[in-house]
Amino acid sequence: MPLDVIMPALGMAQETGLIVAWHKQPGDAVTKGDILFEVETDKATMEIEAAADGFLTDVAAGEGTDVPVGNVIAKISDSAESAASAPAEEAAPAPSDDLPEGKEVIMPTLGMAQDSGLLVAWHKNPGDAVSVDHILFEVETDKSVNEVNAGFDGYLGATLAEAGEDVPTGQTIAIITAEKPANPVARKSAAAPAPQAAVVEEKPAPVAKAQPAKVAPAPATHGRILASPKLRRLALEQGLDLQRLVDAGHPQPFHVKDLDALRALPQTSGATQTTAAQVSGRLTAEIASEGFTDFADWAAKSAQLTDTAALLAGLCAASHGSDTTIAVESFGMTKTYAASAQLSATDPTEDAARLRVRDLRFSAITSVAVGAEDVPTLTLTRTGTGLTITLEFAPAQLAPSDAITLLSNFAGRMEQPLRHLL
Repeated sequence: MPLDVIMPALGMAQETGLIVAWHKQPGDAVTKGDILFEVETDKATMEIEAAADGFLTDVAAGEGTDVPVGNVIAKISDSAESAASAPAEEAAPAPSDDLPEGKEVIMPTLGMAQDSGLLVAWHKNPGDAVSVDHILFEVETDKSVNEVNAGFDGYLGATLAEAGEDVPTGQTIAIITAEKPANPVARKSAAAPAPQAAVVEEKPAPVAKAQPAKVAPAPATHGRILASPKLRRLALEQGLDLQRLVDAGHPQPFHVKDLDALRALPQTSGATQTTAAQVSGRLTAEIASEGFTDFADWAAKSAQLTDTAALLAGLCAASHGSDTTIAVESFGMTKTYAASAQLSATDPTEDAARLRVRDLRFSAITSVAVGAEDVPTLTLTRTGTGLTITLEFAPAQLAPSDAITLLSNFAGRMEQPLRHLL
């Protein structure tokens, strides 16, 4: 069956994408992971990969075309023959509910490797009035939980997926109508798996009662548990240990929907519910003198980099060893950045933070022991002419070796920021 290639949503406010170039031609063989085309938004140009093996067919938009997000622009088929020329299959019976006419809201693509999103909750009910900036629903990926706006003014005429369902990206999950619908529609996702065919049960021969099989542990992830930020926060607040899901063999990454499974796991012998304090890691580093203040002055005068919080986020990303999303708290304000080791490429973002830097250098606080939070947190406090840097984290967030590396690298950069440029 051909696989639709859609114009992905690469940003929360994106409505269209410009096809810059096709890297494959109609009829070409493609392999999963091959670059199919380049798409440009108002913020970036991205290479889009093939999601399956097959042949590129039915290309519906050429280079230089602006295509609405969610529109099908090509197909990946089992043969080089156009799917349009193949005999049409008998259409499946239409759902009994007649859908109202209106604007379609699709499951957005929030990451390049994302092929579905978990619908966490609806913020509006069918029939409710909505405006363009109203939060319509929450969607969870393996990296974050995002609130998605309606994008249109009108009424929620139909919801086509229920909370707790995994919905493929690009699939329509709601319809917003211009007029208040007389009969709003609410149904499950069309992508829900069909019921399995009934299997004739054969009477088994009498056998000895089998012992419950032990589930094999999940593959090693170098000490890191793969879980969404929201699940980490909820588990921490409720004193639940995500390691128990790993030990029970539940597949990673874990999502909020796995919280019930975690609560339902039987207590092992001698095990008790852990508290936030019991699952917190805390490391500190002290530097006799800090060079960041002078570095920030130099960056502002010489490179016009005047956002001190962005500089801190960039140094933190470099210490982490990869681009990531970092929240910087200072004077009661929080700014979140898509941070890069290249300081000039660190930009504000609305994505959920993966790390936090709490800047208390100009407060009277000299020591902190808050405990693990929703993400690993580096706190800066004054110590004479130097700094104390405290890293607090949960074991599920950072492996001990990664935590030591992060703190050591960050302390070195705060002491001698110019090493960052070498």
